[in-house]
Amino acid sequence: MAISSAEGMELQDPKMNGALPGGAVDYRQEHEGFLPSHSPSPGRKPAQFMDFEGKTSFGMSVFNLSNAIMGSGILGLAYAMAHTGVLFFLALLLCIALLSSYSIHLLLTCAGVVGIRAYEQLGQRALGPVGKVVVAAVICLHNVGAMSSYLFIIKSELPLVIGTFLDMDPEGDWFLKGNLLIIIVSVLIILPLALMRHLGYLGYTSGLSLTCMLFFLISVIYKKFQLGCAIGHNETAVERKSPPSLNTSCEAQMFTADSQMFYTVPIMAFAFVCHPEVLPIYTELCRPSKRRMQAVANVSIGAMFCMYALTATFGYLTFYSSVEAEMLHMYSQQDLLILCVRLAVLLAVTLTVPVVLFPIRRALQQLLFPSKAFSWPRHVAIALILLVLVNVLVICVPTIRDIFGVIGSTSAPSLIFILPSVFYLRIVPSEVEPLYSWPKIQALCFGILGVLFMAISLGFMFANWATGQSHVSGH
Repeated sequence: MAISSAEGMELQDPKMNGALPGGAVDYRQEHEGFLPSHSPSPGRKPAQFMDFEGKTSFGMSVFNLSNAIMGSGILGLAYAMAHTGVLFFLALLLCIALLSSYSIHLLLTCAGVVGIRAYEQLGQRALGPVGKVVVAAVICLHNVGAMSSYLFIIKSELPLVIGTFLDMDPEGDWFLKGNLLIIIVSVLIILPLALMRHLGYLGYTSGLSLTCMLFFLISVIYKKFQLGCAIGHNETAVERKSPPSLNTSCEAQMFTADSQMFYTVPIMAFAFVCHPEVLPIYTELCRPSKRRMQAVANVSIGAMFCMYALTATFGYLTFYSSVEAEMLHMYSQQDLLILCVRLAVLLAVTLTVPVVLFPIRRALQQLLFPSKAFSWPRHVAIALILLVLVNVLVICVPTIRDIFGVIGSTSAPSLIFILPSVFYLRIVPSEVEPLYSWPKIQALCFGILGVLFMAISLGFMFANWATGQSHVSGH
């Protein structure tokens, strides 16, 4: 998840509910090129921006947005490929990457029209106070899902790492139980960091997180060439955990479909969500313009597409149809390289949880206590409630795939497809783009696609749960 979301959101005035602070300049003079020069409609004031001078370079903005895109979803992509096939998966991944880029284009266009660079404020401008509540709720849902996925990684990987160091069976000793360990980590590490009023120095975990994931990718590629086909190796998790119904041959499927396929597209969508962080990063961009920020988005999405495709391909070609939704669980507990990878990923996700919590707390404070001054008791209480909620969720949910699936089927299509299209249809004036113009028809179709995607994915997942098929390939 994005480090920049917390940093960028601090740039917004908490009392700014759609209004702009004094001193903002005309966007046509200060930000030429941010939007094609259309004359404002009669009675409409020219769009303005916050009086803030961005100092982040193009390259650093690409780095920040790449961190916003990169998340725990990368661990589930090999599982997604196993249930769609290599070529079908890559085609779907490319489509979602292109659609994500298009939705960022819609967001930037809306921001240019009204001069707002905050996702919640766009919701208020498009749909009124209800829109602000809906957007904040969707962002909270998505970030709670992200926090849950991070804690689930801790739950499943930390017992293996500690057990390896102590040469003990993680299944046998009570103090190595994953549920207990996530509570300990939450209380001793995550909570103290989450109680900070400002998360300034935690921004450095952005670089650490991306570096750890690069290390993860390199390790996956190396282990593919070292192990070849891992099916049948005694040291892998395949032989211990694969259900007999799975095809465990070392043969790659180019195209395939099964009941689990409807978990795969949500996993891919979950892996590309960065939209709440786009506008804060845009605020920090040096010499901001719509074209420049769109280039940042395209480069970031392209880089993450390559990383995702390589990770999924080499992970799948190592374990084939036996791969689990949390790929690190497939490797040997005794392998030194994989142990280092586990430690790196655990460190990255543990330090990222407080940063993901920060926007949720801020959104809740704006919704529930918009006119209240800062209060330490309220600040602490919200953090505690959120951590308790997420811990209960992670303890009760059996697999990380269920978290990826539900959040990927609800918040991801809302943030990528539905909300940007609604913003575009409601915010861009008819004098600029008539209702029946091709851009607005495209935006409408884009939103309908998101609704269909959400309905179909949720429908099939609920059907799987009802028929008892949801634990296939589970932990």
